[in-house]
Amino acid sequence: MKTFVPKLIILTFICCPFYSCETTSQEKKPNILWIVAEDLSPFMGCYGDTINQGHTPVIDKLASDGVLFTRAYATAPVCSASRSALISGIMQTTTGTHNHRSSRFTNGEVVPKELQIRFPEGVKTIPQLMKEAGYFTFNSGKDDYNFHYNRRAIYDVGTEESYKAGMNGWQGNFAEDYMSVTNHVWSSRPDKNQPWFGQVQIMGGKKDSKYVREEEKLKENEVPLPPYFPNISSQRKAWTDHYNANRGSDVTLEKVLKQLEADGELENTIIFFFSDHGSNTSLRHKQFCYEGGMLIPLMIKGNHPALKSGTIRNDLVSLLDVSATTLALGNAVLPDYLDGQDLFGTNYKEPKYVVGARDRCDYTIDRIRTVVSEDFRYIRNFFPDRPMLQAGYRDNKPIVKDFKTLHEEGKLTPYQEEHWFGVRPNEELYDLKADPHQMNNLASNPEFDLILKEHRDHLEKWIKDTDDKGQYPEDAEQLKATYNMWKDRPIFRDAKKNPEYDQFITKE
Repeated sequence: MKTFVPKLIILTFICCPFYSCETTSQEKKPNILWIVAEDLSPFMGCYGDTINQGHTPVIDKLASDGVLFTRAYATAPVCSASRSALISGIMQTTTGTHNHRSSRFTNGEVVPKELQIRFPEGVKTIPQLMKEAGYFTFNSGKDDYNFHYNRRAIYDVGTEESYKAGMNGWQGNFAEDYMSVTNHVWSSRPDKNQPWFGQVQIMGGKKDSKYVREEEKLKENEVPLPPYFPNISSQRKAWTDHYNANRGSDVTLEKVLKQLEADGELENTIIFFFSDHGSNTSLRHKQFCYEGGMLIPLMIKGNHPALKSGTIRNDLVSLLDVSATTLALGNAVLPDYLDGQDLFGTNYKEPKYVVGARDRCDYTIDRIRTVVSEDFRYIRNFFPDRPMLQAGYRDNKPIVKDFKTLHEEGKLTPYQEEHWFGVRPNEELYDLKADPHQMNNLASNPEFDLILKEHRDHLEKWIKDTDDKGQYPEDAEQLKATYNMWKDRPIFRDAKKNPEYDQFITKE
């Protein structure tokens, strides 16, 4: 494992006057809560979405009462890689936790030593650092971390009695009272004067469309479909479902806030509301590095001088900044290996670029890197011969099956045919303001050669400086474990597999 080179941790705040997130020893420390929505793109009124304007009132109020970040990005467009970076404060490609669902094994069993991905000596998770700062910790949602850990060393409550240190099933570890906001959360701390840091989960894009308020559910034809999708029922339903999921997440968020208020915890709690990545119902969002997969909602609200209500920030931020900012707000130690900044510190430096990464997702092997700047998104495809719709976990869903039927019948537009089934370009460059759907690739346009080079150079330097682990083949034992998990399932068994799996297939 690569040794991390210490670097200065910058404590930051962009808005004037500047504030420090640190509290004195005499001040009461704030509670800090991460409300993490699964797979949720910001189709919300506070983000200017005209369809959901007025239909996400709780989210919109949380944003207006605190600080809204309009350009917040996940480190990866898939759960486990993103969450592994968030909980450590280090980019997943640096720690080797970049491949989705790695360092895993059979549910209920300790991960064998040869499959364990371990952090270097001295690296601790954010909850562990908060515990050292005097905080009570919990996570009532899922972990989904791609590294070896002891859940009881991270969280004070909520771990299943049968759990043994080092267990990490294919879906990860879950809290004993999964998604509860009444059991094994803030109310479980023995000393009610002790500050707490916790994580709670709402289902976001995965299930929250079920909770839309009465008479507010959108119908299939009420939402325009982006032109990179064929205008068919399955695509319209999937696209509309995510708008409804945002409306439903407004309801589930409200329940969390009401419980905080009922328990007398709201006033002294700083709330972070964000998602781990973009929409799961769109084939071009989750698992891909366009804006849809990387852009997430982020708002922070609380009784703190840095959190001035009505603040809107347009600077580029990363979920890695959430990790650093949480430690700073809790007056915890910020180790020099952190990749993020304290968003409210006095020495905050607005970044010019934010990097994102996609690697193996379930059994689908790919490597994509992306750099976003104020006006452009650059994408580098390292396996251009593997089409967007290569074999994947959603292949049995109507959105994929119907798409492939149109492809076979020759009924797609030229763009759709090339984009989804053709050879991908080595490089992509999009003007985000002129081309919000990111369909006009400027990488071959000589007018943008300088901009292309600037983004390319930044990525190449970043890969070298961070020793991006995605540039090396995945460990054979890790990949074999993935193969063994999927090999008997028809969706994988009968698919055109990536050649990396050939080494495990018995020749008959």
